[in-house]
Amino acid sequence: MRTLLIANRGEIAVRIIRACRERGVRTVAVYSEADAAALHVQLADRAVAIGPAPSTASYLSVERIIEAARTTGADAVHPGYGFLSEQPALAQACDEAGLTFVGPTASTIRHMGSKLAARELVEAAGVPCVPGLRPERQDDAALTKAAHAVGFPVLVKASAGGGGKGMRLVVSPSDLGEAIDAARREATAAFGDGTLLVERCLTNARHVEVQVFGDVAGHIVHLGERECSVQRRHQKVVEESPSPLMTPDLRERMGAAAVAAARAVDYRNAGTVEFLVDGRGDNASFFFLEMNTRLQVEHPVTECVTGLDLVHLQLDVADGHPLPFAQRDVSLRGHAIECRIYAEDPAQGFLPQAGRIVMYREPQGPGVRVDSGVREGDEVSHYYDPLLAKLIVFAATRDAARARALAALRQFVVLGVRTNIAYLQHVLQHPAMMAGEVDTTWLEREAVSLNQPPADWVVDAAARVAEAVRRERRTPSLMPGEGAVAAADPWDTLGAWHA
Repeated sequence: MRTLLIANRGEIAVRIIRACRERGVRTVAVYSEADAAALHVQLADRAVAIGPAPSTASYLSVERIIEAARTTGADAVHPGYGFLSEQPALAQACDEAGLTFVGPTASTIRHMGSKLAARELVEAAGVPCVPGLRPERQDDAALTKAAHAVGFPVLVKASAGGGGKGMRLVVSPSDLGEAIDAARREATAAFGDGTLLVERCLTNARHVEVQVFGDVAGHIVHLGERECSVQRRHQKVVEESPSPLMTPDLRERMGAAAVAAARAVDYRNAGTVEFLVDGRGDNASFFFLEMNTRLQVEHPVTECVTGLDLVHLQLDVADGHPLPFAQRDVSLRGHAIECRIYAEDPAQGFLPQAGRIVMYREPQGPGVRVDSGVREGDEVSHYYDPLLAKLIVFAATRDAARARALAALRQFVVLGVRTNIAYLQHVLQHPAMMAGEVDTTWLEREAVSLNQPPADWVVDAAARVAEAVRRERRTPSLMPGEGAVAAADPWDTLGAWHA
Protein backbone atom coordinates (compact mmCIF):
# COMPACT_ATOMS: atom_id res chain seq x y z
CA MET A 1 0.00 0.00 0.00
CA ARG A 2 1.57 3.24 -1.17
CA THR A 3 -1.28 5.74 -1.53
CA LEU A 4 -4.53 5.53 0.44
CA LEU A 5 -7.69 7.40 -0.49
CA ILE A 6 -9.93 8.11 2.49
CA ALA A 7 -13.57 8.02 1.44
CA ASN A 8 -14.76 10.08 4.40
CA ARG A 9 -14.45 13.38 6.24
CA GLY A 10 -14.16 14.85 9.73
CA GLU A 11 -12.36 13.30 12.66
CA ILE A 12 -12.12 9.79 11.26
CA ALA A 13 -10.43 11.06 8.09
CA VAL A 14 -7.94 12.98 10.24
CA ARG A 15 -7.37 9.88 12.39
CA ILE A 16 -6.54 7.76 9.34
CA ILE A 17 -4.30 10.41 7.80
CA ARG A 18 -2.20 10.57 10.96
CA ALA A 19 -1.83 6.79 11.04
CA CYS A 20 -0.70 6.81 7.40
CA ARG A 21 1.92 9.46 8.15
CA GLU A 22 3.41 7.13 10.73
CA ARG A 23 3.67 4.41 8.07
CA GLY A 24 4.98 6.58 5.26
CA VAL A 25 1.80 6.03 3.22
CA ARG A 26 0.62 8.94 1.07
CA THR A 27 -2.98 10.05 1.61
CA VAL A 28 -5.70 11.40 -0.64
CA ALA A 29 -8.62 13.29 0.88
CA VAL A 30 -11.95 13.76 -0.87
CA TYR A 31 -14.20 16.69 -0.12
CA SER A 32 -17.49 18.30 -1.00
CA GLU A 33 -17.95 21.99 -1.71
CA ALA A 34 -18.88 22.51 1.95
CA ASP A 35 -15.58 20.94 3.10
CA ALA A 36 -13.10 22.75 0.83
CA ALA A 37 -11.31 24.28 3.83
CA ALA A 38 -11.78 21.32 6.22
CA LEU A 39 -8.98 19.98 8.41
CA HIS A 40 -8.76 16.60 6.68
CA VAL A 41 -8.31 18.38 3.34
CA GLN A 42 -5.44 20.46 4.72
CA LEU A 43 -3.66 17.48 6.30
CA ALA A 44 -3.77 15.04 3.37
CA ASP A 45 -0.98 14.87 0.79
CA ARG A 46 -3.53 15.46 -1.93
CA ALA A 47 -7.21 16.40 -2.01
CA VAL A 48 -9.88 15.94 -4.66
CA ALA A 49 -13.24 17.69 -4.92
CA ILE A 50 -16.02 15.17 -5.49
CA GLY A 51 -19.20 17.24 -5.67
CA PRO A 52 -21.66 19.59 -3.99
CA ALA A 53 -22.45 19.68 -0.29
CA PRO A 54 -25.29 17.11 -0.11
CA SER A 55 -23.69 13.76 0.71
CA THR A 56 -25.77 11.96 -1.93
CA ALA A 57 -23.89 13.92 -4.58
CA SER A 58 -20.43 13.60 -3.00
CA TYR A 59 -19.48 11.30 -0.12
CA LEU A 60 -22.14 8.74 -1.06
CA SER A 61 -21.15 8.56 -4.74
CA VAL A 62 -19.25 5.34 -5.41
CA GLU A 63 -18.44 6.50 -8.93
CA ARG A 64 -16.83 9.75 -7.75
CA ILE A 65 -14.81 7.96 -5.08
CA ILE A 66 -13.43 5.44 -7.57
CA GLU A 67 -12.69 8.17 -10.12
CA ALA A 68 -10.80 10.16 -7.46
CA ALA A 69 -8.73 7.09 -6.64
CA ARG A 70 -7.98 6.49 -10.31
CA THR A 71 -6.92 10.07 -11.07
CA THR A 72 -4.64 10.32 -8.02
CA GLY A 73 -2.97 6.94 -8.44
CA ALA A 74 -4.30 5.61 -5.12
CA ASP A 75 -3.99 1.87 -4.70
CA ALA A 76 -6.22 1.51 -1.62
CA VAL A 77 -9.42 2.98 -0.17
CA HIS A 78 -10.38 3.33 3.50
CA PRO A 79 -14.12 3.97 4.03
CA GLY A 80 -13.94 5.19 7.67
CA TYR A 81 -17.38 4.89 9.27
CA GLY A 82 -20.75 6.13 8.09
CA PHE A 83 -21.33 7.12 4.45
CA LEU A 84 -20.26 4.19 2.22
CA SER A 85 -18.45 2.17 4.92
CA GLU A 86 -21.17 -0.50 5.09
CA GLN A 87 -22.28 -0.38 1.47
CA PRO A 88 -21.12 -3.46 -0.48
CA ALA A 89 -21.13 -1.36 -3.66
CA LEU A 90 -17.94 0.47 -2.66
CA ALA A 91 -16.08 -2.71 -1.69
CA GLN A 92 -17.21 -4.34 -4.94
CA ALA A 93 -16.20 -1.33 -7.03
CA CYS A 94 -12.76 -1.27 -5.39
CA ASP A 95 -12.28 -4.94 -6.17
CA GLU A 96 -13.26 -4.44 -9.79
CA ALA A 97 -10.93 -1.44 -10.11
CA GLY A 98 -7.98 -3.34 -8.63
CA LEU A 99 -7.98 -1.25 -5.44
CA THR A 100 -7.41 -2.62 -1.95
CA PHE A 101 -10.49 -2.03 0.19
CA VAL A 102 -9.60 -1.56 3.86
CA GLY A 103 -12.40 -3.64 5.28
CA PRO A 104 -14.25 -6.91 4.75
CA THR A 105 -15.36 -8.28 1.39
CA ALA A 106 -18.46 -7.03 -0.41
CA SER A 107 -20.11 -10.41 0.25
CA THR A 108 -19.52 -10.10 4.00
CA ILE A 109 -20.87 -6.54 4.09
CA ARG A 110 -23.92 -7.62 2.11
CA HIS A 111 -24.70 -10.55 4.40
CA MET A 112 -24.23 -8.64 7.62
CA GLY A 113 -25.87 -5.48 6.26
CA SER A 114 -29.19 -7.27 6.06
CA LYS A 115 -30.52 -7.80 9.57
CA LEU A 116 -32.49 -10.81 8.36
CA ALA A 117 -29.54 -12.48 6.60
CA ALA A 118 -27.25 -11.70 9.54
CA ARG A 119 -29.74 -13.18 11.97
CA GLU A 120 -30.02 -16.40 9.99
CA LEU A 121 -26.24 -16.75 9.71
CA VAL A 122 -25.43 -16.19 13.37
CA GLU A 123 -28.32 -18.33 14.60
CA ALA A 124 -26.95 -21.19 12.49
CA ALA A 125 -23.59 -20.56 14.20
CA GLY A 126 -25.19 -20.98 17.62
CA VAL A 127 -25.31 -17.29 18.57
CA PRO A 128 -28.44 -16.35 20.58
CA CYS A 129 -30.72 -13.77 18.91
CA VAL A 130 -33.56 -11.55 20.15
CA PRO A 131 -36.93 -13.14 19.31
CA GLY A 132 -38.21 -11.58 16.10
CA LEU A 133 -39.85 -12.07 12.71
CA ARG A 134 -39.57 -10.66 9.22
CA PRO A 135 -42.77 -11.51 7.35
CA GLU A 136 -42.45 -12.44 3.69
CA ARG A 137 -45.28 -10.10 2.84
CA GLN A 138 -44.46 -6.58 3.93
CA ASP A 139 -47.94 -5.07 4.12
CA ASP A 140 -49.28 -3.60 7.36
CA ALA A 141 -51.43 -6.63 8.12
CA ALA A 142 -48.49 -9.05 7.96
CA LEU A 143 -46.29 -6.80 10.09
CA THR A 144 -49.08 -6.36 12.62
CA LYS A 145 -49.53 -10.13 12.85
CA ALA A 146 -45.77 -10.53 13.37
CA ALA A 147 -45.75 -7.93 16.15
CA HIS A 148 -48.52 -9.72 18.05
CA ALA A 149 -46.71 -13.04 17.61
CA VAL A 150 -43.44 -11.60 19.00
CA GLY A 151 -45.19 -9.82 21.87
CA PHE A 152 -45.21 -6.18 22.97
CA PRO A 153 -43.22 -4.02 23.45
CA VAL A 154 -41.63 -4.48 20.03
CA LEU A 155 -39.13 -2.71 17.83
CA VAL A 156 -40.11 -2.18 14.22
CA LYS A 157 -36.74 -2.07 12.43
CA ALA A 158 -35.31 -1.53 8.98
CA SER A 159 -33.77 -4.74 7.67
CA ALA A 160 -30.98 -2.74 6.01
CA GLY A 161 -28.70 -0.17 7.63
CA GLY A 162 -28.30 0.82 11.26
CA GLY A 163 -27.62 3.80 13.51
CA GLY A 164 -31.21 3.87 14.74
CA LYS A 165 -32.61 4.93 11.35
CA GLY A 166 -35.84 3.22 10.37
CA MET A 167 -36.45 2.03 13.92
CA ARG A 168 -39.52 2.62 16.09
CA LEU A 169 -40.40 1.38 19.58
CA VAL A 170 -44.03 0.29 19.91
CA VAL A 171 -45.43 -0.23 23.39
CA SER A 172 -49.12 -0.35 22.53
CA PRO A 173 -50.76 -2.14 19.58
CA SER A 174 -52.72 1.05 18.88
CA ASP A 175 -49.46 2.80 17.92
CA LEU A 176 -48.29 0.09 15.54
CA GLY A 177 -49.74 1.46 12.28
CA GLU A 178 -48.10 4.86 12.68
CA ALA A 179 -44.76 3.25 13.68
CA ILE A 180 -44.76 0.97 10.62
CA ASP A 181 -45.40 3.91 8.28
CA ALA A 182 -42.68 6.03 9.88
CA ALA A 183 -40.09 3.23 9.96
CA ARG A 184 -40.78 2.28 6.36
CA ARG A 185 -40.47 5.90 5.13
CA GLU A 186 -37.25 6.47 7.03
CA ALA A 187 -35.71 3.16 5.95
CA THR A 188 -36.51 3.86 2.30
CA ALA A 189 -35.03 7.36 2.49
CA ALA A 190 -31.88 6.29 4.36
CA PHE A 191 -31.10 2.93 2.75
CA GLY A 192 -33.25 2.69 -0.37
CA ASP A 193 -34.90 -0.38 1.18
CA GLY A 194 -38.15 -0.23 3.14
CA THR A 195 -38.10 -3.88 4.27
CA LEU A 196 -38.98 -4.16 7.97
CA LEU A 197 -38.66 -6.77 10.68
CA VAL A 198 -40.19 -6.93 14.15
CA GLU A 199 -38.18 -7.77 17.28
CA ARG A 200 -39.14 -8.05 20.90
CA CYS A 201 -37.92 -5.05 22.86
CA LEU A 202 -35.88 -6.05 25.89
CA THR A 203 -36.66 -3.46 28.55
CA ASN A 204 -33.81 -2.30 30.80
CA ALA A 205 -31.26 -4.13 28.65
CA ARG A 206 -27.61 -3.11 28.30
CA HIS A 207 -25.93 -2.51 24.95
CA VAL A 208 -22.53 -4.21 24.95
CA GLU A 209 -20.45 -4.72 21.82
CA VAL A 210 -17.39 -6.85 21.15
CA GLN A 211 -14.55 -5.77 18.87
CA VAL A 212 -13.42 -8.51 16.49
CA PHE A 213 -10.57 -8.72 14.00
CA GLY A 214 -9.92 -11.22 11.24
CA ASP A 215 -7.05 -11.65 8.78
CA VAL A 216 -6.75 -13.17 5.32
CA ALA A 217 -5.48 -16.46 6.79
CA GLY A 218 -8.77 -16.98 8.62
CA HIS A 219 -7.58 -16.11 12.13
CA ILE A 220 -10.28 -14.28 14.11
CA VAL A 221 -9.89 -12.82 17.58
CA HIS A 222 -11.90 -10.54 19.84
CA LEU A 223 -10.44 -7.55 21.67
CA GLY A 224 -12.82 -7.33 24.59
CA GLU A 225 -16.01 -5.37 24.95
CA ARG A 226 -17.32 -1.82 25.04
CA GLU A 227 -20.30 -0.63 27.08
CA CYS A 228 -22.54 1.54 24.88
CA SER A 229 -25.74 1.75 26.95
CA VAL A 230 -25.55 5.54 27.35
CA GLN A 231 -27.42 6.39 24.19
CA ARG A 232 -30.19 8.68 23.05
CA ARG A 233 -32.57 7.63 20.28
CA HIS A 234 -30.25 4.70 19.49
CA GLN A 235 -27.27 7.05 19.05
CA LYS A 236 -24.37 6.47 21.44
CA VAL A 237 -23.23 9.37 23.62
CA VAL A 238 -20.71 7.91 26.08
CA GLU A 239 -18.84 4.61 25.67
CA GLU A 240 -16.41 2.80 27.92
CA SER A 241 -14.25 -0.27 28.18
CA PRO A 242 -14.39 -2.60 29.97
CA SER A 243 -18.12 -2.82 30.68
CA PRO A 244 -19.03 -2.29 34.34
CA LEU A 245 -21.27 -5.36 34.29
CA MET A 246 -18.68 -7.73 32.86
CA THR A 247 -17.36 -10.83 34.63
CA PRO A 248 -14.59 -13.09 33.28
CA ASP A 249 -17.12 -15.81 32.47
CA LEU A 250 -19.53 -13.45 30.69
CA ARG A 251 -16.67 -11.92 28.70
CA GLU A 252 -15.49 -15.34 27.61
CA ARG A 253 -18.99 -16.37 26.49
CA MET A 254 -19.72 -13.12 24.66
CA GLY A 255 -16.27 -13.08 23.07
CA ALA A 256 -16.74 -16.63 21.80
CA ALA A 257 -20.17 -15.73 20.40
CA ALA A 258 -18.73 -12.67 18.63
CA VAL A 259 -15.95 -14.74 17.08
CA ALA A 260 -18.51 -17.37 15.98
CA ALA A 261 -20.60 -14.66 14.33
CA ALA A 262 -17.54 -13.30 12.51
CA ARG A 263 -16.43 -16.77 11.46
CA ALA A 264 -19.88 -17.43 9.97
CA VAL A 265 -19.07 -14.89 7.24
CA ASP A 266 -15.30 -15.48 6.94
CA TYR A 267 -14.74 -12.09 8.48
CA ARG A 268 -11.68 -10.03 7.55
CA ASN A 269 -10.41 -6.76 9.06
CA ALA A 270 -12.09 -4.78 11.88
CA GLY A 271 -15.70 -5.43 12.87
CA THR A 272 -17.99 -5.16 15.84
CA VAL A 273 -20.65 -7.57 17.06
CA GLU A 274 -23.34 -5.82 19.08
CA PHE A 275 -25.36 -7.54 21.82
CA LEU A 276 -28.20 -6.71 24.15
CA VAL A 277 -27.54 -8.00 27.67
CA ASP A 278 -30.33 -8.87 30.08
CA GLY A 279 -29.40 -9.36 33.72
CA ARG A 280 -26.07 -9.13 35.50
CA GLY A 281 -23.07 -11.26 36.29
CA ASP A 282 -22.47 -14.81 35.18
CA ASN A 283 -26.21 -15.46 34.90
CA ALA A 284 -26.81 -12.65 32.39
CA SER A 285 -28.35 -13.51 29.03
CA PHE A 286 -27.15 -11.85 25.85
CA PHE A 287 -28.62 -11.65 22.36
CA PHE A 288 -27.14 -10.75 18.97
CA LEU A 289 -28.26 -7.32 17.80
CA GLU A 290 -26.24 -6.67 14.64
CA MET A 291 -22.74 -6.64 13.22
CA ASN A 292 -21.06 -3.43 12.09
CA THR A 293 -18.67 -4.31 9.27
CA ARG A 294 -16.33 -1.36 9.79
CA LEU A 295 -14.32 0.58 12.32
CA GLN A 296 -16.51 2.01 15.10
CA VAL A 297 -16.63 5.62 16.27
CA GLU A 298 -15.74 4.36 19.76
CA HIS A 299 -12.71 2.28 18.75
CA PRO A 300 -10.29 4.47 20.80
CA VAL A 301 -11.46 3.03 24.13
CA THR A 302 -10.48 -0.43 22.93
CA GLU A 303 -7.11 0.94 21.83
CA CYS A 304 -6.55 2.37 25.31
CA VAL A 305 -7.26 -0.83 27.24
CA THR A 306 -5.55 -3.25 24.82
CA GLY A 307 -2.60 -1.11 23.79
CA LEU A 308 -3.33 -1.89 20.13
CA ASP A 309 -3.71 0.63 17.30
CA LEU A 310 -6.76 -0.54 15.37
CA VAL A 311 -6.18 1.64 12.31
CA HIS A 312 -2.64 0.31 11.91
CA LEU A 313 -4.05 -3.22 12.31
CA GLN A 314 -6.63 -2.49 9.61
CA LEU A 315 -3.93 -1.37 7.21
CA ASP A 316 -1.72 -4.37 8.05
CA VAL A 317 -4.54 -6.84 7.41
CA ALA A 318 -5.55 -5.05 4.20
CA ASP A 319 -1.93 -5.42 3.06
CA GLY A 320 -2.21 -9.17 3.53
CA HIS A 321 -0.31 -9.50 6.81
CA PRO A 322 -1.53 -11.96 9.45
CA LEU A 323 -2.58 -10.70 12.85
CA PRO A 324 0.59 -10.48 14.96
CA PHE A 325 -1.04 -12.02 18.03
CA ALA A 326 -3.41 -14.80 19.09
CA GLN A 327 -6.43 -14.66 21.39
CA ARG A 328 -4.35 -15.71 24.40
CA ASP A 329 -2.15 -12.63 23.90
CA VAL A 330 -5.04 -10.17 24.26
CA SER A 331 -5.53 -8.69 27.71
CA LEU A 332 -7.34 -5.63 29.04
CA ARG A 333 -5.82 -3.19 31.49
CA GLY A 334 -7.19 -0.04 33.08
CA HIS A 335 -10.36 1.75 32.06
CA ALA A 336 -11.19 4.10 29.17
CA ILE A 337 -14.17 6.40 28.57
CA GLU A 338 -15.14 8.24 25.39
CA CYS A 339 -17.46 11.27 25.25
CA ARG A 340 -18.79 12.41 21.90
CA ILE A 341 -18.69 16.19 21.49
CA TYR A 342 -21.59 17.23 19.28
CA ALA A 343 -22.62 20.58 17.83
CA GLU A 344 -26.16 20.37 19.16
CA ASP A 345 -28.42 22.17 21.59
CA PRO A 346 -29.64 19.93 24.43
CA ALA A 347 -32.05 22.67 25.55
CA GLN A 348 -33.84 22.48 22.18
CA GLY A 349 -34.26 18.77 21.83
CA PHE A 350 -30.62 18.28 20.79
CA LEU A 351 -31.17 20.27 17.60
CA PRO A 352 -28.03 20.08 15.43
CA GLN A 353 -26.15 23.37 15.21
CA ALA A 354 -24.38 25.08 12.32
CA GLY A 355 -22.09 28.08 12.27
CA ARG A 356 -18.54 29.24 12.75
CA ILE A 357 -16.34 28.03 15.62
CA VAL A 358 -14.87 31.29 16.92
CA MET A 359 -12.95 29.66 19.76
CA TYR A 360 -11.75 26.08 20.20
CA ARG A 361 -9.58 24.83 23.07
CA GLU A 362 -8.97 21.11 23.62
CA PRO A 363 -8.08 19.73 27.06
CA GLN A 364 -4.62 18.32 27.60
CA GLY A 365 -2.93 16.20 30.22
CA PRO A 366 -1.90 12.65 31.12
CA GLY A 367 -4.38 10.04 29.94
CA VAL A 368 -6.30 12.57 27.81
CA ARG A 369 -6.74 12.18 24.05
CA VAL A 370 -8.90 14.19 21.65
CA ASP A 371 -9.74 12.91 18.16
CA SER A 372 -11.03 15.99 16.35
CA GLY A 373 -11.99 16.98 12.84
CA VAL A 374 -12.29 20.73 13.40
CA ARG A 375 -10.19 23.79 14.23
CA GLU A 376 -10.84 27.29 15.39
CA GLY A 377 -12.44 29.27 12.59
CA ASP A 378 -14.07 26.26 10.89
CA GLU A 379 -17.65 26.34 9.69
CA VAL A 380 -19.88 23.59 11.06
CA SER A 381 -22.18 22.53 8.23
CA HIS A 382 -25.78 21.42 8.58
CA TYR A 383 -25.22 18.89 5.81
CA TYR A 384 -23.37 16.31 7.93
CA ASP A 385 -23.36 14.58 11.29
CA PRO A 386 -22.75 17.20 14.03
CA LEU A 387 -19.89 15.25 15.68
CA LEU A 388 -17.02 17.71 16.29
CA ALA A 389 -14.61 15.63 18.33
CA LYS A 390 -14.21 12.68 20.67
CA LEU A 391 -12.76 13.07 24.14
CA ILE A 392 -11.06 9.85 25.26
CA VAL A 393 -9.57 9.38 28.71
CA PHE A 394 -7.68 6.47 30.23
CA ALA A 395 -6.88 5.67 33.86
CA ALA A 396 -6.14 2.71 36.12
CA THR A 397 -9.75 2.41 37.40
CA ARG A 398 -13.24 3.36 36.26
CA ASP A 399 -13.63 5.94 39.02
CA ALA A 400 -10.33 7.55 38.08
CA ALA A 401 -11.26 7.57 34.39
CA ARG A 402 -14.63 9.17 35.10
CA ALA A 403 -12.98 11.87 37.25
CA ARG A 404 -10.41 12.49 34.50
CA ALA A 405 -13.17 12.79 31.89
CA LEU A 406 -14.99 15.35 34.02
CA ALA A 407 -11.84 17.40 34.51
CA ALA A 408 -11.13 17.31 30.77
CA LEU A 409 -14.67 18.38 29.87
CA ARG A 410 -14.25 21.37 32.18
CA GLN A 411 -11.26 22.42 30.10
CA PHE A 412 -12.95 21.84 26.73
CA VAL A 413 -14.09 25.16 25.25
CA VAL A 414 -16.08 25.52 22.03
CA LEU A 415 -17.58 28.91 21.27
CA GLY A 416 -19.68 29.99 18.31
CA VAL A 417 -21.93 26.92 18.19
CA ARG A 418 -23.80 25.27 21.00
CA THR A 419 -22.48 21.89 22.12
CA ASN A 420 -23.37 19.06 24.50
CA ILE A 421 -20.29 19.58 26.72
CA ALA A 422 -22.25 20.69 29.80
CA TYR A 423 -24.77 17.88 29.22
CA LEU A 424 -21.95 15.32 29.22
CA GLN A 425 -20.76 16.63 32.57
CA HIS A 426 -24.22 16.06 34.04
CA VAL A 427 -24.25 12.54 32.60
CA LEU A 428 -20.90 11.60 34.14
CA GLN A 429 -21.89 12.98 37.56
CA HIS A 430 -25.24 11.19 37.79
CA PRO A 431 -25.38 8.57 40.59
CA ALA A 432 -26.51 5.85 38.17
CA MET A 433 -23.58 6.53 35.88
CA MET A 434 -21.19 6.63 38.82
CA ALA A 435 -22.45 3.20 39.88
CA GLY A 436 -22.37 1.78 36.33
CA GLU A 437 -26.10 1.04 36.57
CA VAL A 438 -27.42 2.34 33.26
CA ASP A 439 -29.35 0.75 30.40
CA THR A 440 -30.32 1.79 26.88
CA THR A 441 -33.39 3.75 28.04
CA TRP A 442 -31.66 5.55 30.92
CA LEU A 443 -30.94 8.83 29.10
CA GLU A 444 -34.56 9.12 28.01
CA ARG A 445 -35.84 8.46 31.53
CA GLU A 446 -33.46 11.04 33.02
CA ALA A 447 -33.90 13.63 30.27
CA VAL A 448 -35.10 16.39 32.60
CA SER A 449 -32.50 15.94 35.34
CA LEU A 450 -29.61 15.66 32.89
CA ASN A 451 -30.54 18.62 30.71
CA GLN A 452 -29.75 21.37 33.21
CA PRO A 453 -28.12 24.77 32.56
CA PRO A 454 -24.31 24.70 32.57
CA ALA A 455 -22.63 24.88 35.95
CA ASP A 456 -20.89 28.12 36.92
CA TRP A 457 -17.46 26.60 36.45
CA VAL A 458 -18.31 25.79 32.81
CA VAL A 459 -19.03 29.43 32.11
CA ASP A 460 -15.96 30.46 34.12
CA ALA A 461 -13.70 28.22 32.03
CA ALA A 462 -14.97 29.75 28.81
CA ALA A 463 -14.71 33.26 30.22
CA ARG A 464 -11.09 32.73 31.26
CA VAL A 465 -10.10 31.69 27.74
CA ALA A 466 -12.05 34.57 26.18
CA GLU A 467 -10.42 37.03 28.56
CA ALA A 468 -6.98 35.76 27.55
CA VAL A 469 -7.83 36.35 23.90
CA ARG A 470 -9.22 39.79 24.73
CA ARG A 471 -5.97 40.72 26.45
CA GLU A 472 -4.00 39.65 23.40
CA ARG A 473 -6.18 42.08 21.36
CA ARG A 474 -6.53 39.71 18.46
CA THR A 475 -8.98 37.15 17.16
CA PRO A 476 -8.04 33.45 17.05
CA SER A 477 -6.22 32.44 13.86
CA LEU A 478 -8.58 30.97 11.31
CA MET A 479 -6.31 28.83 9.17
CA PRO A 480 -2.72 27.65 9.39
CA GLY A 481 -0.50 30.40 8.03
CA GLU A 482 -3.06 33.20 8.24
CA GLY A 483 -1.92 36.39 9.88
CA ALA A 484 -3.46 38.07 12.90
CA VAL A 485 -6.58 40.13 12.27
CA ALA A 486 -7.36 43.48 13.81
CA ALA A 487 -8.65 43.31 17.36
CA ALA A 488 -12.21 42.10 17.80
CA ASP A 489 -13.95 41.14 21.00
CA PRO A 490 -14.97 37.44 20.69
CA TRP A 491 -17.98 38.06 22.90
CA ASP A 492 -19.39 40.31 20.16
CA THR A 493 -19.49 37.41 17.72
CA LEU A 494 -20.69 34.53 19.87
CA GLY A 495 -24.39 34.79 19.15
CA ALA A 496 -26.31 32.00 20.83
CA TRP A 497 -23.33 30.48 22.64
CA HIS A 498 -23.62 27.52 24.95
CA ALA A 499 -20.65 25.66 26.45
